Amino acid sequence: MLAWTIYLSFLGALAALLAGNKRPQAVRIIALLTTVAGLGIATAAVVQYQPGETLTIARLPWIPQFGVEYYLAADGISLVLVLLTGIAATAGVLFSWNIERRTGEFFAFYLTLIGGVYGVFLSFDLLLLFVFYEIAIIPKYFLIAIWGSAQQSSARGQSGALREYAAMKLALYSFAGSGLVLAGILAAWVVGGGKTMGLEALAHTDFPAHFQMWVFPLVFVGFAVLAGMWPFHTWAPGGHAAAPTGASMLLAGVVMKLGAYGCLRVAMTLFPQGLAPWGFHVLGLGSWRDVFALLALIGIVYGASVALVQRDFKLVIGYSSVSHMGFVLLGLMTLNQVGLDGAVLQMFSHGVIAGLLFAVVGRMVYDRTHTRDLNELAPMHLARVIPFAAVVFVLAAMASIGLPGFSGFIAEFQVLLGVWQAMPWMTAVAGFGILIGVAFTWRAMTKAFFTATPNSPATHHLPPITWPERLGAFLLLGATLAVGFYPRLLIDLILPSLNSPLFDGLRNAGGWR
Repeated sequence: MLAWTIYLSFLGALAALLAGNKRPQAVRIIALLTTVAGLGIATAAVVQYQPGETLTIARLPWIPQFGVEYYLAADGISLVLVLLTGIAATAGVLFSWNIERRTGEFFAFYLTLIGGVYGVFLSFDLLLLFVFYEIAIIPKYFLIAIWGSAQQSSARGQSGALREYAAMKLALYSFAGSGLVLAGILAAWVVGGGKTMGLEALAHTDFPAHFQMWVFPLVFVGFAVLAGMWPFHTWAPGGHAAAPTGASMLLAGVVMKLGAYGCLRVAMTLFPQGLAPWGFHVLGLGSWRDVFALLALIGIVYGASVALVQRDFKLVIGYSSVSHMGFVLLGLMTLNQVGLDGAVLQMFSHGVIAGLLFAVVGRMVYDRTHTRDLNELAPMHLARVIPFAAVVFVLAAMASIGLPGFSGFIAEFQVLLGVWQAMPWMTAVAGFGILIGVAFTWRAMTKAFFTATPNSPATHHLPPITWPERLGAFLLLGATLAVGFYPRLLIDLILPSLNSPLFDGLRNAGGWR
């Protein structure tokens, strides 16, 4: 049934396109039914899954002369991210209920992106994974360039150009990263004998150590570009800020996870010896593991520091995503069980929390006030005018800074514990990044919602929060609270998969317990 998450998304995209732009309500219902069905299938798969097994969903010859198959499968890591995709996709439709312009085309691109994301998480053939990866990239350009918004300070005549600039920058960065990934995949196929592109077969291929040493950074960087790794992160804040609400929710919620997933599933699984010491040191760095851990650490502190001084509300959340994705990449570089488990859990947690933050800022606030400038929002009494938005943002902010009871706490705690075991000095720097995160979150929250004095009159009258928005908020809040209070819901899926034969090479490289 899991394959139908892909098929239904593409069929829904076709149905939305055929429904046309003159029947927006019908298109919205098609999109909602499609994403709810995907979420239902993902939930059923998670409930029925036996921890540690790898489910074969479909396996058919595709290009047999090159050993390429249409091979769909899933383990616990895949299922966690498929579940995240279902949650984020459904919430994104609910928060895009107000789309009136070219509605059919909007949801056609939206659902095509979702189908590509499902495909990446379920592909166990490298060429198939790459095809779905590209399918997920293409719709992002159109969603931002056509339905996006420019920064508040831009002139009206420049807004379209700025949207297109942000969309083009995102697409170019993505395709550049894809080029590196494709080169690495083809190199692995050639060196592996040119007989298969199956993930499991290549994971157990004994690639020469010198080959792994140069192809690992190639593939890792190619995927990490989409994960927002510093210094290749510059597409992310502008792309988030320019995207319409539903698209920014997907961009932060699941598209950035494609990059992190590729880093783990492809680069680290196939080329674990690429993480081994070089045998010499450059500026104190003795391996690619040291290099990428340092870049992740810089991303954590840099993203949080830049978010601290932003006036554009959406850019605050955009830079915070760079910071939080740094924890994912840092967790991967720990090469121990607790750190890797925390990294996958952080993928899910950040996907839900970032989606909720963008929903509040983009849909509940910006679409009503038509400004994202924190200084302009300050006197609007938003906590009294739209109290539901204020309450949801406070809860999402508490989840974002890692308050116990939310998914962000257990995810970042495990990452920090893994870092402490592997690279103790980095724990203090990462912890400092968390403190800056508390500062920028508190600043944005108080300026946007709680700056006005209690006795000053509320002069702004804004439309009330709609039921689709409320349902979307409840869905995302429920997800982060459920995992926060009972993290074993996901940990029991992730840990057995990390201990499966697929990760034998990585376990030996990391030597984790």
